[in-house]
Amino acid sequence: WQTGVILPKHIFADMDEAEIRNAEVNLTPIGTGPYQVKTFQIGAVVYEPNPNYRDRAAPFERLELSGGISPYAAAREVLSSGEADFAHNLQVEVSALEDLQAEDKGVVVPVFGGLVERIMLNPTNPLAATASGERSSLAAKHPFLSDKQVRQAIAYAINRDALVEDLYGFMGRPTGQLLVAPQRYANPGTVPYEYDLEKANALLDEAGWVDTNDNGIRDRDGVEMEVLFQTSVNPVRQKTQAIVKENLEQIGIEVEIKRVRVDDFFSADPTQTNSINHFYADMQAYTTGNDHPDPTIYLSWWTCDQIASQTNQWQKPNNARYCNSEYDALWAASKQTFNPEERASLFQEMDALLAEDVAVIPIVHRAIANAVNKTLIGMEPTPWDASTWDIANWQRVSAENASSVAE
Repeated sequence: WQTGVILPKHIFADMDEAEIRNAEVNLTPIGTGPYQVKTFQIGAVVYEPNPNYRDRAAPFERLELSGGISPYAAAREVLSSGEADFAHNLQVEVSALEDLQAEDKGVVVPVFGGLVERIMLNPTNPLAATASGERSSLAAKHPFLSDKQVRQAIAYAINRDALVEDLYGFMGRPTGQLLVAPQRYANPGTVPYEYDLEKANALLDEAGWVDTNDNGIRDRDGVEMEVLFQTSVNPVRQKTQAIVKENLEQIGIEVEIKRVRVDDFFSADPTQTNSINHFYADMQAYTTGNDHPDPTIYLSWWTCDQIASQTNQWQKPNNARYCNSEYDALWAASKQTFNPEERASLFQEMDALLAEDVAVIPIVHRAIANAVNKTLIGMEPTPWDASTWDIANWQRVSAENASSVAE
């Protein structure tokens, strides 16, 4: 993605993409950290100390990384039962986390970086197929989401404050910005958001979308304003869908909800048509952001040559199908200067232009919410690296000492 990895050329050079994805060597990675892989199975990786580690000996004799666990179950095992020590990036309703945290076995540590939960609006038609079978193609515009007035109306109709209050609490902040961190580049608050159903309805009326048959759904030229809204299976996202559905139905847009398996939704497999890059829906919601303090790569995802399509096997990140030569020129200019003030200004112009075009609807600046057992100390979390970046410093203390440290 943004920070990249180093791959051994002598192993992967002669493999095609499918072979690389399924290569056995992927199950026996080699690293330079304090721990090394002992066993690797689907859903569970066991680590042991790396005898060749450059620094002091690793403090734990064994680490086990478990996957395939629901966010709530992972939170419960750390915060309530104490069966686990750490759970990463929990997207769980704030009320549930607060209840679990009351058991006093662990705490939720929010780390705010560049992550933004956003709603993508498809400017192309997900139902129209080209001769080669590609849907959501630039060859066919969406019947109403290709209209900026309609997209702006939808943005006005979404109640970001309610989403944060009901679902995120201390783990989220309402936002209208796509670039939220670091502050020297993002300048939070420069792109305002507004919840105004009256303005939303007025824009749709102005665009000619009215309810001509009294069925509660706006229409024009025989086309009803009906959208398919997809996202991954997760309780917070399903409740987000429900709130957004209610918001949009208040302005005469019918919303059908689609829930997609996490592995399918975020899949890079070109045959997986439920993925975010295929975008065979009208709307979709997910979180991403810059995982590096320099947002150049993140902002490149909105340039014309990064559009996901059949030609590139849907491997490029611009699933919004957004293309604006003015935006491309700003991004190119940001690559030509090292002046921090100039770069900050260009980044903010790009962010503002995306908001002006309603290329995306940012809704929540999300924290990485990690659950940490109270007996685990030595962590210095950062949004700009993996949550385990400093695992060499993690240590265990007794429950009694953990209480004194907390005090």
